Amino acid sequence: MFSGPPADPAAPTGPGLPAAVPAPTGDVPRAGEIAGGASGPRAGRSWTAPLLLSAAGALALLVALLGPGLVARGTGELRIPGAGLTTVLRTVLFAALALHLGELIAPQLVRPVRGRPRTAVRNWAVYASLAGAAAAAGQIVRLAAVSDLGITETYGTREGGLLLLIANGLVLAALCAASRRPALALAPLALVIGAEALRAHPEAYSPEFGAALTVVHLTAASLWTGGLLYVLRTMWLWRDAPVAARALLGRYARLAIWLYVALAATGTASTLRRLPLDVVFTSAYGRTLLVKLALMAVVSVLAVAARRRMLRDADPAVAHRLARREQVVLGLVVVVSAILTVVPDPHWISLRP
Repeated sequence: MFSGPPADPAAPTGPGLPAAVPAPTGDVPRAGEIAGGASGPRAGRSWTAPLLLSAAGALALLVALLGPGLVARGTGELRIPGAGLTTVLRTVLFAALALHLGELIAPQLVRPVRGRPRTAVRNWAVYASLAGAAAAAGQIVRLAAVSDLGITETYGTREGGLLLLIANGLVLAALCAASRRPALALAPLALVIGAEALRAHPEAYSPEFGAALTVVHLTAASLWTGGLLYVLRTMWLWRDAPVAARALLGRYARLAIWLYVALAATGTASTLRRLPLDVVFTSAYGRTLLVKLALMAVVSVLAVAARRRMLRDADPAVAHRLARREQVVLGLVVVVSAILTVVPDPHWISLRP
């Protein structure tokens, strides 16, 4: 992990730590900075961010592995083989899409900022897409195992073929990201989103409409989550330029409003289409959706609070801290969304015709 203070803006300082601000004058050290070989409580803080990240990762892993079984308990629905592993793999896939799309779109918010430092965050797009491709390949292997088919035979199934398309699309996106024209990755990423939307809707009732809703929903969610991460990393890198950091957060907040509208509209339509009202509390899908809605409510509160502090304060430190907490909750939303793609279709236990 890290052996000193986080040099990369992706590493949050933690909710309880003071945000970095520029030194006022003279030789006063910057907040959050450890002067050569400092000892005492400040020196020990260098491990706080890695520990918090590790704890958050462990929590996400536990939710992904145990979540499908917990929400299905007592529903009488059929058990999905390997549901926990599938949730982990789909979480990685969704996170990869968010990271790569965020790194393609968020730089467009950075360039118009006046007086911005001439520094940029490290590119994670290549690693993210390769991880996503590995997750898609892992789903193919799992599908072959539970279906008692060979790998090549699995490619011939509907889900196996779409997963193969997703894996190849992410490999191509990684190659584009490593080239001199990384924007070309938009084409294979669009193909990946379309294939995932089709894979998520094998049902007989209006699958085309469901897939179209998923394309918009998944794109908006990826841009929101990945774009926010990129902005937070950049703000940490610009911690000596609070005016530019505040302007960047403001530009992202304006984009996030439209992404939120798209998410709310497509999420509502998908819920009305897929979830019968009589099984909201008695199906794994309904219970998982209620958890997701609760998390999204928390995200909304944090986003509004961050925007208010950004408009009120010249120093974006508090807004940055609130946005970091929003990012953490969004990470949990990604995991819960992956669970939604694994649990059974609630129509099977509905009593409505």
